[in-house]
Amino acid sequence: MSNIPETGRTPRVTIRLIAIQILVFSLLLTLGGRLWYLQIRNGEEYEKEAAGNHVQQVVQPAPRGTIYDARGVPIADNETRLVVSASRTELLKMDDDGEAVLDRVADVLGMTEEEVAHKVRLCNNETPQPCWNGSPYQPIPITDEATTQQALTIRERGEDFPGITAEPTAVRRYPGPYGSGTAQVLGYLSPVTDAEVEEAKDTGSPLLRSDQIGRNGVERSYDSALRGDAGVLRYEVDKLGRVLGMADSDEPVAGASLVTSIDSRVQAITEKQLDLAMKTARTEMDPVTGRPYEADAGAAVVMESRTGRIVAMASLPDYDPNAWVGGIGAKEYAALTGKDSNYPLLNRAIQGQSAPGSIFKVVSSAGAVNAGYPFDGSYNCSSSYSLGSHTFKNFESTGYGPISLGKALEVSCNTVFYALGHQEWRKDGGLDPEKGEANEHLYQAAKGFGLGSTTGIDLPNEVPGRIPDRQWKRDYWEANKDSWCKQAEADVADDADAAEKYVAKLARENCLEGMKLRAGDSIIYAIGQGDTLVTPIQMATAYAAISNGGTLYEPTVGKAVISPDGSDIKEIEPTAHGRLPASKQTVRQLDQALRGVATGGTASWRFTTWPHQEIPMHAKTGTAQVYGKQTTSWLATYTDDYTIVMTISQAGTGSGASGPAVRNIYDALYGVQEDGSIDRATALLPEPQKDLPKINADGTIEAQRTKAALVKTWRDAEFS
Repeated sequence: MSNIPETGRTPRVTIRLIAIQILVFSLLLTLGGRLWYLQIRNGEEYEKEAAGNHVQQVVQPAPRGTIYDARGVPIADNETRLVVSASRTELLKMDDDGEAVLDRVADVLGMTEEEVAHKVRLCNNETPQPCWNGSPYQPIPITDEATTQQALTIRERGEDFPGITAEPTAVRRYPGPYGSGTAQVLGYLSPVTDAEVEEAKDTGSPLLRSDQIGRNGVERSYDSALRGDAGVLRYEVDKLGRVLGMADSDEPVAGASLVTSIDSRVQAITEKQLDLAMKTARTEMDPVTGRPYEADAGAAVVMESRTGRIVAMASLPDYDPNAWVGGIGAKEYAALTGKDSNYPLLNRAIQGQSAPGSIFKVVSSAGAVNAGYPFDGSYNCSSSYSLGSHTFKNFESTGYGPISLGKALEVSCNTVFYALGHQEWRKDGGLDPEKGEANEHLYQAAKGFGLGSTTGIDLPNEVPGRIPDRQWKRDYWEANKDSWCKQAEADVADDADAAEKYVAKLARENCLEGMKLRAGDSIIYAIGQGDTLVTPIQMATAYAAISNGGTLYEPTVGKAVISPDGSDIKEIEPTAHGRLPASKQTVRQLDQALRGVATGGTASWRFTTWPHQEIPMHAKTGTAQVYGKQTTSWLATYTDDYTIVMTISQAGTGSGASGPAVRNIYDALYGVQEDGSIDRATALLPEPQKDLPKINADGTIEAQRTKAALVKTWRDAEFS
């Protein structure tokens, strides 16, 4: 008798069939679920993506808005150039990554193969300039100076140059009217990065991978307005990439224009006069070091006294912003950023920090009055002031006997301010004040003048300077004590020079008591020395406030943003951010003292032929000492209309190095001749430009130009 079932199948075979059926059913169920997910759950999303596979987008960059000076003269605009670009995406599809194509491009353009290869490589932390810092998916410009013949060669031989385009393109231009550079004020452009595109997605001003954005100056501050909105053309294509027709398009919207308060004529004169002052200083001998002055850097600010608007701002060394157009070369980049460049990209008017020297004495005077010292009181101007075994000398060891604070400003008597700084230090408790005991009137006055904080100017990367009060001393010690103590423990050789021994001694003192405000700190602080740091824009803002009666304005370069068609004009009004920490009477007394500096004090020899009755001149000289360097020249001046501050590093005295240049700038503004007479016909800007330039119905702006010969005469004026 057989045990085999009637079906003829063994139990093992039956189990296998059931398992196979379950597996097939599971696969069908999984497939059905996946189809439901793709076609129903996410069907709409994938339908859009599939449609997108048949649409190609071409970005049309928007024309960037023009930047004008206060008289409507373009200082940054656009021009059409023949630009040869490479599509990195297309090149990488080739077997040799497009190397042969790029070699042919180099041959046509008269460039080396290495130059072209460097242009199209991507920037990273290890790749030096030149390289492409923008999106790898956008065409990368190789040159924006192609000739017509070069462009035609590339276009006519398209089969030899796949992935290469030669098209007329609008590129940025910085024309430099009247010979002005305005580099640090304007800034420059460079391609947007993918990271910036991602960051801007959630902002009100998103970026496209084709965008060029401002990297410095007003190009950066007003980038969103100047940039406009790029257009996008969408083409329907088949699977072979052939265009079937236009899908739709978004037309580009041009960027808005920016009218600034800069006067290109005054800007050109300020730059040239600052440069001439530095060159002249290098021909003179420093009596302290016995070698010519280095005069390695300088800055100047011309500001409207009643509004804070910037008429001119110069910083040397400078650079040509056109160098960045179309991508900067390796040599040019090294010249701008290398160790020997002295950093021309730095805007020293807002980023250059140094001790102010005696131009700081207006701050100390106001602080002294707030502390109870009468402005017209009697103060001993001795030839020196002693603290223990250390003697602080007056300038050239000159003593004037009992004088007022006003006279101390006029003759720049150091010892009067030494004594005030020392007395206030004692009143505040000396080395170990009780908690809350120190009033710090002189330090608080500096903060009230806007020092130790940014002015709020509409330029990027402004620095705050430094007011070294007791809190700063403690914070600074906490940050540096470990380094000081380690340095103090190091052995100093017996034959070490005086400088090494001094540094070692200083390190030991700072290690033990660096957190304490010493008497010597307050003594030299009162004359703008020691750890005090200010910027030219801060001092210009402070002196302009004395000129206008006490109001501190936020400095501005932008004056109005104007839509492309001229229908929308947004004026940038002057904004006050506080008042000087002084009564109206004290401000008037400071004003009178500073007038005395220009008529009979330390700056008077530079203004002997100035028409003081018609145009009252006020000034304060400063000669700041910096350890290990030659003295820094400072000159702060103002009239009712303008405030001019100039500083030159390692150049000597304030009136000696900066005085002639500042005088020549004023002569140009008001038309003052050599004999002191005023010729209104040659005055470039006898009063500030209040109105905007004429804006036509189509949005264009009419320029008010001046004969270049007249500007050149003032620009190239020699020192008398």
